[in-house]
Amino acid sequence: MSSPSLLYAFFLIVLSSSQVTHNMNLSPSPAPNPAYYDDNNNALTVFDVTSFGAIGDCRTDDTSAFKMAWDTACMTTSVDSTVLLVPYTFCFLVKPTSFNGPCRTRLTLQIDGIIVSPDGPKSWPWNFKRQWLMFYRVNGLSIQGSGLVNGRGQKWWDLPCKPHKGVNGTTQPGPCDSPVAIRIFQSSEVKIKGLTFKNSAQFHVRFDNCNDVVVDSVTINAPASSPNTDGIHIENTHNVQIRNSIISNGDDCVSIGAGCFNVDIKNITCGPSHGISIGSLGVHNSSAWVSNITVTNSTIWNSDNGVRIKTWQGGSGLVSRIVFRNILMVNVRNPIMIDQYYCQTKNCANQTSAVIISDVLYANIKGSYDLRSPPMHFGCSDSFPCTNLRLEDVDLFPYKGQLFENPFCWNAYGSMETITVPPVNCLLEALPNC
Repeated sequence: MSSPSLLYAFFLIVLSSSQVTHNMNLSPSPAPNPAYYDDNNNALTVFDVTSFGAIGDCRTDDTSAFKMAWDTACMTTSVDSTVLLVPYTFCFLVKPTSFNGPCRTRLTLQIDGIIVSPDGPKSWPWNFKRQWLMFYRVNGLSIQGSGLVNGRGQKWWDLPCKPHKGVNGTTQPGPCDSPVAIRIFQSSEVKIKGLTFKNSAQFHVRFDNCNDVVVDSVTINAPASSPNTDGIHIENTHNVQIRNSIISNGDDCVSIGAGCFNVDIKNITCGPSHGISIGSLGVHNSSAWVSNITVTNSTIWNSDNGVRIKTWQGGSGLVSRIVFRNILMVNVRNPIMIDQYYCQTKNCANQTSAVIISDVLYANIKGSYDLRSPPMHFGCSDSFPCTNLRLEDVDLFPYKGQLFENPFCWNAYGSMETITVPPVNCLLEALPNC
């Protein structure tokens, strides 16, 4: 008999090379019984989903077993911490569901096996189109392990309402809601560690109205052509650490929405992708406040954008105290970008109000750019210019060829603390007189 580790490797190879089919005939091995310990080296109470009737053959609906196991672990009162175990060698089909708190104990969802979603819109409940696995009001939650969460997004990406790329690509009207793979809502002290996320229909991991969040050592994979497959998105969330992760997808590796502050992103390998973005902010004349965002010690490669701040005209609010430091760019089309004229169509009317952008530092950013665009683009509002933009030790060279593109500036005020390559001579040195 093959060992559990060999069987687990076999499952990963199968799922990474093709979609899960309905004619799979798997014979799961007995559930393992690992020992789990908390930080004080005390054994934890473990609730294995197979003990609640989960089959784990990739085709049987195991949703009810997951819900029963969650409710039992969440309501346990005899211990301080519980583990909900998704064991390795198993592949569980779980339909859209919400795992609700508050729980009476700190809960760890240990995913060592594989979790797959229903296969496309026709297999999806009509009333649950925007999310797959949601965690609501769960404080002290850890989602960790060596397993795989597979959103099987291809059939969602192929909907006629999705943006199609190509010379004659078109987008047709129609219902276009697509589910986020993992959404964590109104929760605190949340940690996600070690997992692999693959092929979400839309965002892979999203945090809304959360605080004290850590995402560590995750891998996120989706094709570069997959629409709106952001790796990690945060909205109205603060005190966030995102670190030591590898993200390759069809949209932003990390996107930071309105209401976020105290966010530290470091040691990220990003690409192919749309880079690391603050925004978009201010859509539909909304207000957005974002501050104390730091991105350091990261690599962005073969991507449409590097580090970007994007806002819609007509919005209000403020983006301030932003630091991009120690970042390597490899063949990035727009390595450094501020765009206060962000628009997804060609028909956006000019408006006077804008989300203000101020106090942004770009330090030790080096590498290469795609010559189709300038290496630095500071497109700022006519009414509310960008202020206190600072650049030091920025060296960006063409990925191919010898000719440099000049940086682009519009209504952007700032300074070069050191000589940059290419020089950003288009920055304005002082604010205009009031």
